[in-house]
Amino acid sequence: MIAPGSMSELAFNKYKRWQWWFLVALSIAFLNVGQSAAVVLGRFYYDQGGNSKWMATLVQTAAFPILFIPLYTIPSPTEASTSVSLPIKIIVLIYFALGVLIAADNMMYSTGLLYLSASTYSLICASQLAFNAVFSYFINAQKFTPLIINSTVVLTFSASLLAVNEDSDEPSGLSKGKYIIGFLCTLGASAVYSLLLSLMQLTFEKVLKKETFSVVLEMQIYTSLVATCATVVGLFASGEWRTLHGEMEGFGKGQVAYVMTLVWTAVAWQVCSVGVVGLIFLVSSLYSNVISTVSLAVTPIAAVIVFHDKMNGVKIISMLLAIWGFATYIYQNYLDDSKARHAQAVANSQNNSVC
Repeated sequence: MIAPGSMSELAFNKYKRWQWWFLVALSIAFLNVGQSAAVVLGRFYYDQGGNSKWMATLVQTAAFPILFIPLYTIPSPTEASTSVSLPIKIIVLIYFALGVLIAADNMMYSTGLLYLSASTYSLICASQLAFNAVFSYFINAQKFTPLIINSTVVLTFSASLLAVNEDSDEPSGLSKGKYIIGFLCTLGASAVYSLLLSLMQLTFEKVLKKETFSVVLEMQIYTSLVATCATVVGLFASGEWRTLHGEMEGFGKGQVAYVMTLVWTAVAWQVCSVGVVGLIFLVSSLYSNVISTVSLAVTPIAAVIVFHDKMNGVKIISMLLAIWGFATYIYQNYLDDSKARHAQAVANSQNNSVC
């Protein structure tokens, strides 16, 4: 939904209609291609002998300097702002807290991907929409509607089916206990990711009091810097750094493939980040969360092709339920947007009649 007077409305008015839709489509493509590629490459890293959860966590944010390219090359619409400058300590504290939370979230995602197939992992991530609805209600004051409730319930059922799936395809013959750990970590990571987006939206609206493209990118860069530093500390504190050389030598496809896998995984996550911040700028942070679940229809198919994951009946039903939940959520956003546009048109006509 594009709220009147919001940063998203400024972006909508700044660009021509076809330009705005082109940028939205491009952001959606970046988000889904980047996320799907990163998940598939992450699973490939584990399948070929990689076993460092801290390294898998590090590559999710380590390539953040790439974001300086759009920061300095893509112009942001000028915005008249009456907000006062915040003390640097407050901004640093906000970025630090969000960065540490991002690092913890990435660690849970890495653990989930270690113990789950790429297709199962992707489908469980669809539960972030359900968490998104809850956090948006309490933090961002978003109203619950029948369609939102339907989406929440359906996505909960979708994830629950995978939790009780007896024919689950754990990688490398892992035990059922580790499958449950992977499931819980992925579910928890989805919840934390939704919480992060709601907190970012709250920070833009209540603290920074502005939401320009540059500010959104700066938040992504600085929080990623904090998350990267926290992950590096964890990598050395855990002692996993000692195993990285042997891990590279024993990688199934060779040392060059090991390095390229990590590099392109890092790049893919940042391509995804550009799509996320692009949708935050053009539409909203909540909408970017919704669109990110489109990959649930892409990643499982890619996992079947690349890793020959099993698509049993339970997983197919889970995917259909996830698509159903996603579709109802998108339809609710369409209704909200249409209602807002109609109200704005009525207000404009009334102003013109008065004049």
